[in-house]
Amino acid sequence: MALWGFGGRLALPGCLGAGRLLYPRLQSRGPQGVEDGDSRPQSSSKTLKIPKIYTKTGDKGFSSTFTGERRPKDNQVFEALGTTDELSSAIGFAMEFITEKGHPFAEELQKIQCLLQDIGSALATPQSSAREAHLKHTAFKAGPILELEQWIDKYSSQLPPLTTFILPSGGKSSSALHFCRAVCRRAERRVVPLVQMGETDTNVAKFLNRLSDYLFTVARYAAMKEGNQEKIYKKNDPSGQA
Repeated sequence: MALWGFGGRLALPGCLGAGRLLYPRLQSRGPQGVEDGDSRPQSSSKTLKIPKIYTKTGDKGFSSTFTGERRPKDNQVFEALGTTDELSSAIGFAMEFITEKGHPFAEELQKIQCLLQDIGSALATPQSSAREAHLKHTAFKAGPILELEQWIDKYSSQLPPLTTFILPSGGKSSSALHFCRAVCRRAERRVVPLVQMGETDTNVAKFLNRLSDYLFTVARYAAMKEGNQEKIYKKNDPSGQA
C-alpha cells in the first residue's frame, strides 16, 4: 500500500514544512487503534509505536487517497502519484553525480524533491471527494513555479545560445538530469487529465511543465561546467547509405 501522507511516502531529510497529511492507513484505525480488517487488540500503552511498512490492505489491488477513498491502484490518481515518485527517485539518483561535482544547484534539487512531496499530497487529495479541511492542507501555490522560472533565467544567462537540437549527453551529471527531464514530462502527462477533470489544481501541472524546462537547463549547465561536449542531433541522410 502506498503511503501518501506527510507530503508523500516519507518525509525527506531537509523537507521542513513538506509533511502535512496523516497517513491514510493511520486514519483508517478505529477508536481502539484497530486497522481495517485487523481484529487483533492493540496495546493501550501510550508509547509511540512505529507502524509496519506493510499493511496488506493493498493486496487486492486497491489503495487509499487522503480523502479516504479506496481506488484501484491503476487509477489515474495513483498513476500520477507513482510517476511523481519515480521523478523524485530519478532526481535523487542524479544528485549523487551532482554533489560529487560540487554543482551549486544541488540544494535546489533537494528543495524540488520536497516540493514533489507536496505535489504528492495534492494529487492524493482528489477534489471530487475532498472537504475544505483537506484542500486547506494540500493546496499547491504558485510561488514554486515563479522560483523555478528565476532559476531557469539565472542558468540560461550563462549558457551559449541553443542553435540546434541536442541529444541527452554531456557526461554523467548532464545525462542523469536529461533522464529526470524525460520522467518529468511523463509525470506531467499523467497529471494533465486530473487537472482537466477538476481533480487537482492547475498549479501542479504548471510546476511540472516548468520543472522539465529547469532540468533541461541545468543539464546543459552541468555539461558546460564539467567541460563535456553535448552531442548534436544530425538528421540521417538516406542518400549516404550503401
